[in-house]
Amino acid sequence: MTDGVESAPESRRRTLYGRSRGKTLRAGHRRLVAENLPKLEIEPEAFDAGTLFRVAPKACWLEIGFGAGEHLIEQAKANPHVGLVGCEPFLNGVAAALAGVEREGLANVRLRRGDAQTLVEAAPDGFFSRVFLLYPDPWPKRRHNKRRIVSDAMIDALARVVAPGGEIRFATDIDDYAGWTLGRFLDSPRFRWAAATAVDWRTPWPEWRPTRYEEKAHRAGRASVYLTFVRT
Repeated sequence: MTDGVESAPESRRRTLYGRSRGKTLRAGHRRLVAENLPKLEIEPEAFDAGTLFRVAPKACWLEIGFGAGEHLIEQAKANPHVGLVGCEPFLNGVAAALAGVEREGLANVRLRRGDAQTLVEAAPDGFFSRVFLLYPDPWPKRRHNKRRIVSDAMIDALARVVAPGGEIRFATDIDDYAGWTLGRFLDSPRFRWAAATAVDWRTPWPEWRPTRYEEKAHRAGRASVYLTFVRT
């Protein structure tokens, strides 16, 4: 999945990186982007749960970098009482998510195409009870590590918008990124790692919805790491 942001340095606003679009959209996807995206897209300056969704949800969850939206759509189907907010800079992924929303007739999904940092900064305090960071771009070259979505600045921003007791769920198939993420969250006094046993970090969550990226990684022989951090 994509996340498309860089900090340089982390204390400054993050800049959008990576691809914003791929192959030319099919006619059906072009229609969805033109007609449906304006209805579902979040305007950061109007961030209020009472107006974001037709029916006020019992909780709001955020997925940063939802790729083609498989996980986002499945979570929305399984949790109709939850408002799902998805952020993704890649236009083709947004179009695929829009197709899923229309296909399933979902009323509890809102989207933003673009920078996750801007969305997080605009959200009210304690707005989200769960945040998903699933298979973000690992930027594996050392000189590109600073482009990773997991940074001290992003962790601080998430600490403000995640309610006490809320969760950050992170998944990756890149060992170095798992260590990078674990180290930074452990350094934060605002989160604790929720690992009850030594194998928890290798076990997906009970209601896990696999993504196509995860399936591709597993076919290539790469195991996944699943980390949960709880807002203290």
